[in-house]
Amino acid sequence: MADLESLKFGTDNLLPVVTQDARTGAVLMQAFADRAAIERTLATREATYYSRSRQEQWVKGQTSGHTQRVVSVHLDCDGDSVLYRVEQTGPACHTGAYSCFHTPLLDTEVQSSGLDGTLERVYATITERLASLPENSYVARLHAGGLDRVLKKISEESGEVLLAAKNADRAELATEVADLLFHTLFAMAEVGVSPGDVAAVLQEREGRTGLKGPKEAG
Repeated sequence: MADLESLKFGTDNLLPVVTQDARTGAVLMQAFADRAAIERTLATREATYYSRSRQEQWVKGQTSGHTQRVVSVHLDCDGDSVLYRVEQTGPACHTGAYSCFHTPLLDTEVQSSGLDGTLERVYATITERLASLPENSYVARLHAGGLDRVLKKISEESGEVLLAAKNADRAELATEVADLLFHTLFAMAEVGVSPGDVAAVLQEREGRTGLKGPKEAG
């Protein structure tokens, strides 16, 4: 494990800090920290930075309530930048967006052929909208109906998945599975279970034999 002597601060005695949501993997923001800010972060588990404009230390969420509980702190290979992995409460950006990195520079983005990162991004959008409850939001309307309404939707979508699979309708099956995954992620967000929690269970089972559902056979 590295220590603070491994840090390579710039001539202004600061280094950049990249902040990542530990639950979704999304990059939330980039700021700066001096040694005292990093020491406070390690001691309190509250994400602490240094404001170059105000020339003072600041704790994320101290005024907005959008706090960051630090899960881990890592140095990059050169020791001149730091990664905070955090549990974010509410939006990270001062604009009210979930992440500060919400303005695209490319007209179109290359879409992944798999689900890698997609579920995390959907979950992040759900949690952002649960925090802000914007008008005309499906998430806000579903949340207002209570958990039972969400669970009813999961039951309905499960039936639609079965029917589409039975009919061997590939396009319809893809649509219905997407609906089922969305509402499952919604229920997870309502209860406080993250995609990382589910991944941990799957990773623990990975490569094991003799499993029958969630329990070992025999």
